[in-house]
Amino acid sequence: MLLLSLLALLAVTFYLAKFSQMPRNIWLLFLAQPLALSAYPVMVFIGGLLATRIAPDPSLATVPLTIVILTTGIFAWPAAFIARKLGRRNATLLGLGILFSGALLCAKAAADSQFYWLLAGSVCFGMSMAFIQQLRFAAIESVTDNIDTAKVLSTLLFAGIFAALIGPEVVLKARHWIVDSPQGYAGSFVAIAILVFCSAVILWFFQNPVISHHNMAEAPRPLGVIVKQPIFVIAVISGAVGYGLMSYIMTATPLSMHQVNGHSLEHTKWVIQSHIAAMYLPSLITPYLTRKLGLKVLMLSGALIYLVVAMIALSGQALMHYWWALVLLGLGWNFLFLTGTALLPHSYNSAESHKVQALNDSLVFFSQGLFSLLAGWLLFKASWAVVIYVSMPLTLVVLIAAIYHFKMTIPIKQETLKAHSSTSRA
Repeated sequence: MLLLSLLALLAVTFYLAKFSQMPRNIWLLFLAQPLALSAYPVMVFIGGLLATRIAPDPSLATVPLTIVILTTGIFAWPAAFIARKLGRRNATLLGLGILFSGALLCAKAAADSQFYWLLAGSVCFGMSMAFIQQLRFAAIESVTDNIDTAKVLSTLLFAGIFAALIGPEVVLKARHWIVDSPQGYAGSFVAIAILVFCSAVILWFFQNPVISHHNMAEAPRPLGVIVKQPIFVIAVISGAVGYGLMSYIMTATPLSMHQVNGHSLEHTKWVIQSHIAAMYLPSLITPYLTRKLGLKVLMLSGALIYLVVAMIALSGQALMHYWWALVLLGLGWNFLFLTGTALLPHSYNSAESHKVQALNDSLVFFSQGLFSLLAGWLLFKASWAVVIYVSMPLTLVVLIAAIYHFKMTIPIKQETLKAHSSTSRA
């Protein structure tokens, strides 16, 4: 499965390089990003299992993943400003170097059964993810005038499915590489370090987008002015709240299925795998949907899908209730996250881009971390139904923002074509 996933990634990259109209930067990102992002599902998959074995108290098992998420939010600001000073390429290479170090620290934690090395590695994972998440903005800045921003973002989102496939397979294939590791996972982190190194080699050939000097002479506006713009608020609600709600329900689902309702691990894995596929596979058609319907319809559809998710989740806790809820949750997330990312450049000019992107990513990942922590606590203190009821007011916030956006006077054609109009080649 690992070999097939890598071959499929190479095949799609070859197609993008030879037959698509996308610039070289985009297919380089498509190839390199999954190799680096595969580190995240590895931490999700085995971080808690390893922590359970080596932590002073098993109740600390979720601490490493929580550190990864929160550190990503904290370092969104430094990552954005380093990218502004050093350029996208050098900043990303710095982030990959941090990730490489983090993978080796986690390998040492597994080899030596040292929980604090695992925490140090988790900090490095979070720091690096702040840089890697900025790649979607590097893609927006790299598009030429004849390429649709939504198409580029969809392409990178689709690449995420390879990260979801490669990461867990690396855990299984490489966990016994280091035979004297008492915990058995040191080899998995070494394999991740190798993939990160390969990603860095590929991104060495990335070319920094040419900075447009249009509007650069203007004094950047204070963040207080920028965040009051309706388009900024809508973009953040679509991205941050949409992402947070997805993480909230996704985190609670395996606990509710397996530990509370007794569904098998095989069924639980199938539901989560289906959810991940539903997050990324729609990216094959979202460029077409965006061209035909516009981002306004896409955001409104994502918000309505989240309401349907709540209705299905409250209607029962059989296997197919969970499956349909999680598949639709992945689809709704895809629509909302793509919309939020594509709308964000409407809220800033070239001189303001990095600080606004940093604020957006901080909100996205703090939202994800907060909701992920809340999910488990509510599930075990209350019930699955309470988890879903708590999600509904926020779902209504997303729906209200989508309706307001639908009524705004920004032309749909302007949204669907070059959402980076003010920051092209920034």
